Amino acid sequence: MKAETLIFGITTVFFALVAPAYWFITYDPTGTSALTMTTLLVGMVTLYLGFHARKMDPRPEDLQEGEIADGAGELGFFPPYSWWPLWCALTLAVMVYGVAFLAWWLVIIGGALGSLALCGLIFEYYRGEHAH
Repeated sequence: MKAETLIFGITTVFFALVAPAYWFITYDPTGTSALTMTTLLVGMVTLYLGFHARKMDPRPEDLQEGEIADGAGELGFFPPYSWWPLWCALTLAVMVYGVAFLAWWLVIIGGALGSLALCGLIFEYYRGEHAH
């Protein structure tokens, strides 16, 4: 993760230099604030990656003498198919549709069904076929 930290660190420095230059060239407060927020967000990712890179053992791709075979084996848990993200997206679409057309009853219905869909998504691996 040290390589990722370096990449995000360079990006943070780039945006930190571009934001004031953009202000002095254009005097545009909207673009300057967007570049400033981008600088802060990329800096936050840099700090997060740097903090965790110091606490982790080096990955095979972080080692100078690393081989392709060093990365072999199980990579982690990848969830199987799931219908819950579809229902969460549909209920969010109903809520956005309700806000756009000022149909607050649709927002309430979408929120109620969305809370059920979100609970199903969160607790999907606690019961049923894919329980741990």
